[in-house]
Amino acid sequence: MTEQKAFAPNPEYLVQVSHLKQYFPISTGFLKTTMLKAVDDVSFDIRKGETLGLVGESGCGKTTVGRTMLYLYQPTDGEIWFDGKKIGSKESLKEYRRRAQMVFQDPYSSLNPRMTVADIVAEPIDVHHLCENKKAREERVHELMRLVGLNTEHATRYAHEFSGGQRQRIGIARALASKPEFIVCDEPVSALDVSIQAQVINMLEDLQHQFGLTYLFIAHDISVVKHISNRIAVMYLGHMMELASSNELTHHPVHPYTVSLMSAVPVPDPQVSRKQKRIVLEGDVPSPLKMPTGCPFRSRCSRATKECAECLPPMREVSPEHFVACHHV
Repeated sequence: MTEQKAFAPNPEYLVQVSHLKQYFPISTGFLKTTMLKAVDDVSFDIRKGETLGLVGESGCGKTTVGRTMLYLYQPTDGEIWFDGKKIGSKESLKEYRRRAQMVFQDPYSSLNPRMTVADIVAEPIDVHHLCENKKAREERVHELMRLVGLNTEHATRYAHEFSGGQRQRIGIARALASKPEFIVCDEPVSALDVSIQAQVINMLEDLQHQFGLTYLFIAHDISVVKHISNRIAVMYLGHMMELASSNELTHHPVHPYTVSLMSAVPVPDPQVSRKQKRIVLEGDVPSPLKMPTGCPFRSRCSRATKECAECLPPMREVSPEHFVACHHV
């Protein structure tokens, strides 16, 4: 985990995010703007070949983290390192965008309705000039379609002719086209039926084993994240609350926010479910434009004290590989 000190890249990690900030100017009146702190000082690392799950309620900044990591948004502050190299210069971005791709949340709006499936899948190939001729391009498109379970005969069709699950497979095929090493999966199954969700999750796992891929898996469904992730990070109002291994976080959550999230996860065993105590948070989520001082969670936390209002708790290691941002652990 990145500490508040001079950053040094670690060869153990493929992706390293250090003190990432993403602020958006919001108009609040005549000639007045306020900075919306969508992501505020977030740091984490992702090992080669692992899946880091990123969870939190809607509006906490999960998607903004993923998009900023890929420079779809220009970071307000902070550093992003990929394979030991700092990303930011024009040359580093060109190579980075070939090796890092994204699977978007909505398969209905992320595909161009005027392009055929073949052209959608081949777009990264064309941008990065990865095929020598049309024949090689066509063979590569067909190979990618077979990888994600699509019929190659459908290459000349348009996106609107497919179901939601099939469209998401097209999006995954497009992400794989440039032979990336790192993929940001931005809630890739949230818009799909439950039965289709399982198929897509299993396919992503198979592709990871086959090609040695590294994932940042963004979702709000903890049960899905637990299934696919090696480690899980919890966000709240643009801040990182807790980071630990999947098993550690789900069985021994430490932060009050994580504890409340885990208590809301349904248990299939009725006897266990009846004994399980649901922790309901009081109050509403504060507006990102009017953040509370100190800890962002203090206005809804039963443990909150004067110290929580005065200063933001640092991310600290409470047990091996288990990091928490809380004054009262």
